[in-house]
Parts: sequence; structure tokens; C-alpha cells
Amino acid sequence: MKIIVHCMFIFAAFACFVTTHGNAQEVSYFRHDHGVTNEKLALPDDFKEDAKQLWRTPLDKGHSSPCVCGDSIFVTTFRAEEKELATVAIDRETGRIKWKQVVPTKTFEAFHATGSPASSTPACNGKQVFSFFGSYGMMCYDLDGKLLWERRMGPFQDEFGACSSPILVDQMILLNEDHDLDSFLIAMDQKTGETLWKVAREDATRSYSTPVLLVRNGMKEILVAGSLQLAAYDAATGKKRWWYNGISRILDSTPVIQDGIVYVASWTPGGDPGERIAMEKFPDAIEKYDKNNDKKISREELPSASPVMDRFFRIDLNQNEQLEEEEWNRHAVVFERAQNVAIAIDPGTSVTGGELTSRFVKWTVTRGLPTVPSSVVYDGVMTMVKDSGIVSLVDIATGQILHQGRAEGRGNYYSSLVAGDGKVFLASESGVMTILKAGREWTVLSSYDFGERMMATPVISHGTIIIRTDEALYSFEKSR
Repeated sequence: MKIIVHCMFIFAAFACFVTTHGNAQEVSYFRHDHGVTNEKLALPDDFKEDAKQLWRTPLDKGHSSPCVCGDSIFVTTFRAEEKELATVAIDRETGRIKWKQVVPTKTFEAFHATGSPASSTPACNGKQVFSFFGSYGMMCYDLDGKLLWERRMGPFQDEFGACSSPILVDQMILLNEDHDLDSFLIAMDQKTGETLWKVAREDATRSYSTPVLLVRNGMKEILVAGSLQLAAYDAATGKKRWWYNGISRILDSTPVIQDGIVYVASWTPGGDPGERIAMEKFPDAIEKYDKNNDKKISREELPSASPVMDRFFRIDLNQNEQLEEEEWNRHAVVFERAQNVAIAIDPGTSVTGGELTSRFVKWTVTRGLPTVPSSVVYDGVMTMVKDSGIVSLVDIATGQILHQGRAEGRGNYYSSLVAGDGKVFLASESGVMTILKAGREWTVLSSYDFGERMMATPVISHGTIIIRTDEALYSFEKSR
């Protein structure tokens, strides 16, 4: 169940690249830097010993990660009692709240108790700020908080909510929404919100991964990690160019790209050998469960231990409280084909379209896989964290697991990993920040308990690390 919390997210997170207010050349959005900063800066080794807190700003709850752009930081928030969704701008230097714009929604999407309807991370192009809410749609503001346009979308058929974040490519906003019905990838004009192209993802079931940009052969491709499949779409037209089948049935984490290699890591219950989730053939299920002989299966007819019971809502596509043959078969295939893996894919330079075979896979890892957090590739190593705080270091050249260890922060992990200054930062839901020394050897530099729940991913920018908890937004730098 917690898989779907992805949304929360962090799911699920981060990092933005910035310079000065109003610089049209800046582009900031979730994981646009794949969680790695190339800034020449010094970051704390220990939040207790050598971190200077620049400011702390109390903030309403929300799981979106900070988007840093120019002299501002943008987040989305949710006030449950007031039933209020909002976009908030904070001054990067002082932590002062500059403005807050409330979304005029009357209807809220369903979301998991661990999640939030403020999960999608804003994007910024240096002149405009784009915020997406599954309860309402896309909102576009200028840097002073003036509403420029809005695009109604949602709510979607998904009891866990919408979590994927918008990304910016050229003059487009790209958004992927994979839910129980009507999944799609859309490109909208940044100036007007009008549709430039939209493609249906007919075989996709619910997933929450944010797309990433891959530049290959001089062409820009949008990579979407969804249920069972990683797919690449032409950024200019939306045409599906290539795809790889063989990943998990629900994707929460966002792929990482380095030197043209695509790294994807994800885990969902039922995708491990020996621990598969299986559904009977529909005729067998009818014979076993259809007590009233209507050739359909209701919730009341299923045994409580059936793997279908917990997933009834997503399988019941027409929401008539009856599972019919087409609905049953669609999800039986998903369970059958699901593969929990971390893989490195090299799409090469000569592929012009179609399905990538296993020869394009450099390596596969099946242990230590994350459920929600995006991994980070840094200093020749892919670092992953799974729930309970188990960290795996993987050699990106060979796929060899170099080391597995446990971080001080136990419990669940939703925040994605970030890296810079020779360090890797990971935050547990319980609020423990662990700092690892980057590289092939396992070295824990420190762990610090903030005592506040952490769902969003830290952002490294302008020599600072910006951390969002359920209670506040923080800015730290290394003590001089």
C-alpha cells in the first residue's frame, strides 16, 4: 500500500538551477539535474557540527519539493482543515514568504492517508512559475504571483492522487499522468497553456514517476517510466520512438541519465521471483468466486485474503463494483509481467524506433531496490535506499553491488537522494538526515534527527542545502 504513497512525494523532489530574478535562461523543475549539483561549493558534513542554519520558515504541509529559481523558492501547500491548496513563494536569501496564491478548487482528489494533494513540484522558467494539482489542474503565475493562465485537469480515477511533476523543455510544459483510466503525456505551451500535442498511454496503469529529458542524436526525447515499461517520446511531436519492457508494475521513482545511459530502479510488491502476485484465469475465477452466476465478480464474492481485494478499486475500471473479464485480464497481465529491478539501459545512437531488447541492458540488479525514492548516480556509483534504511552502492560500469549498509534513519523513505561536494544526502520519513561520503567505499559521515517528518527532497543550490519538512522550510550552509 505504501507504494502508492509515492505521491507524497516526494514522491516524491527537487533540485533546481538558478541565477538572478527574472533571468529567462533559468529552467528549474523536479530532478532536472538528476539530483546532482556541479556547483563548486562546500556542503555540511554534519548538521550538528558544521552546518549553519541561515533561516527556518514555518510552512503549511505538502510533499512537493522546493523549486529554486532566481531569488525565490516555490512550493505547494495543503491546509486540511481549511481545504486549501496553494502555491507559495519564499525569498531565497531571507526565508521571508513573498506571496501565496490559493487554488480556487471545490473538489479534492482522493489521496492516500500518507500522501498529500500538494505533491507535484512546481517548475520555473525564470519568468513564469507552473504549479500542478490533481484536484484542479495547471496554474501559471508570474514571479510576483499574478495568475497568467490556468488549465483545468483532473481529478483522475486514482484513490492515491496525482504525484508526477511538470518538466520544461524549450517552450513546452510536459506532464505525464498515469492513472487507472485515460493515462496520457501532454505538451502545453508555456505562454498560453494550450495543447501542443497529447498522446494517450493506453496500456499504462497507475504510476507516479516524473518524466526526464534525454538528448540523443541531436534529438530531444521525453522518457517516461511507467507500469512495466520505460518509453521514449519525440519531444517535438509526442511520437513514441522506443521502449523497453521489463520493469515494475508501479513506478514512483524518476529515472536518472548520465552520459547517455538511463538508470531506473523501482520495487513494488509482487515483482520479485518467488513472491509473485498472481490472478487466476478469468474462467477459473468465475467458477471459484461467482456465487450469483452473473459472470462477474463482486467485492463480496472475493475472499479477504485474495490479492485482488486490496486492489479492487484500480481493477474495477468502470467503477460498477463488479469485475468483468476485460478488467480482470488487464491487471492479471500486469502482475504476470512485473519485474522489480534496477537497470542500466544504453539506447545507443542508432536506434530509430521500436522495442529495445535485452542487448541494450548493460546490467540488472534485483536487491536493495527503492520503492519511492529516486536514486542518484554520482562519482561512478549509483546509490539506492529502500525502506528500513538499507542503502546499496552499485558500480555503474558493471552493476556490481559494492556495499550494502543501514542508515541511522529507519522506517520508510520517500525523499529522493541528492549529491554534491563529494557527499550523498538521504532523508527518512521520520526526519533523520544521513550524509554519506560519495564513492565506492561505505562511509557514513553523520546522521542528524530533525524531529520533523520529511517527504520532500532536499535541494542543493547557491552553496546552500534547502530542506523541507512537514513543519518548515530550512536553509543551511557549511559553517566557515
